[in-house]
Amino acid sequence: MQRKHLQEIPSSSSNVSTCFTWDCDASKTSEFLSGMGVSVLKKDKLGNENVLQDLLVSSPSPQKRQKVKEKEKEKEKDFVIVRRPRLPREAETGVSWDALPDELLLAIFAYLPINYLLKASRICKRWHRLSFDESLWQTLDLTGTNVLPGVIGQVLPTGVTVFRCPRACIGNPLFKTSKPLRVQYMDLSNCTVSVADLQSILCRCDKLQNLSLEGLVLSDDIIESVAKNPSLRRLNLCGCSGFSAAPLALMLSSCSVLEELNLSWCDFTAIHVKTAVSYITSKITHLNLSGYRQNLQISDVKTLVERCPLLIHLDLSDSVMLTSECFQYFHQLIFLQHLCLSRCYQISPVALLQLGNIPTLKTLQVFGIVTDSSLQVLKETLPHIGINCSHFTSIARPTVGSKKTREIWGIKCRLTLGNLNVL
Repeated sequence: MQRKHLQEIPSSSSNVSTCFTWDCDASKTSEFLSGMGVSVLKKDKLGNENVLQDLLVSSPSPQKRQKVKEKEKEKEKDFVIVRRPRLPREAETGVSWDALPDELLLAIFAYLPINYLLKASRICKRWHRLSFDESLWQTLDLTGTNVLPGVIGQVLPTGVTVFRCPRACIGNPLFKTSKPLRVQYMDLSNCTVSVADLQSILCRCDKLQNLSLEGLVLSDDIIESVAKNPSLRRLNLCGCSGFSAAPLALMLSSCSVLEELNLSWCDFTAIHVKTAVSYITSKITHLNLSGYRQNLQISDVKTLVERCPLLIHLDLSDSVMLTSECFQYFHQLIFLQHLCLSRCYQISPVALLQLGNIPTLKTLQVFGIVTDSSLQVLKETLPHIGINCSHFTSIARPTVGSKKTREIWGIKCRLTLGNLNVL
């Protein structure tokens, strides 16, 4: 076996290049190495030996590095973010609000109080249109609320036919249209409202059938506006003031189909009373003329009975000038069922027995003119008549009984403010 002469390997600290050579016959050495599965290192053309560093992958030159960086920058300029298409989702359960027809949305909106209905109107144009559909605003109840300026002028033209607003504080309506309103039933009893604002509402009404203005200060213009409602059947002006006799005559003449009229405790003079009994329609069946003390005379009762033969319910309480002389006129009322003569102090308890001869009479109110003992005798003598069974009259009044009810003249108001008391 041939000896191999290895060149001494320098230490790592020396500057001599690390390499070694085989000092033997090249052909034999090649055969020996090939038998071991190792190839022989060859020299390059310059005669330099191949070393380990020459066999490693050489790093690119600085120029090549710069070119690579420029290519990478160009690629970055052309870089575009592209979203992958979404995978198809499964169809969501339920139905979109937009897919609901108008009829179904209106049926849903019908359960909303005013405050939520107005919020729904701000969602989109379609909901705004549906929220003010006249079918939702036919009956409106604003009882006891503080109605801000402009609200009445906005809601009444939406098609309201039944408007209940007693004991409310009403601001300037600020109507944006001069078209007549569709209101047929209106209750503004005991409201806080100026004469001018009240006139701006009533001057747009010509379809009223039932109207209550109890306790309000009116004017001649307001009474003339009421006169423009020929279909008026029930009118409550109890405790009203501020109008003269001439407009009263015009109103009573124009409202020829009145069935119930309450003119009790108004700020009337004797001229007002005579005007009322002289111009009231002959079709009246329920009439309240109580509270006129010295201004209502027996002659006025005679005129009234002759003009209104269809009277069923008549209240002449607190008329101190009436005596039993007027009973003869009551006998002429063949349909009379309810008669009120409370606090008519010139009528004696004994004279009341004459009223038992009226065959149709069912109730008699005589508070203040009979003692307890006389009342007991009267009830025993006239068992078929209910005596002093009711303290208050319901003639032409919109709400009778509990104030919590939402009804006026038997019609229930659907649209309310819910739990709010301010609009």
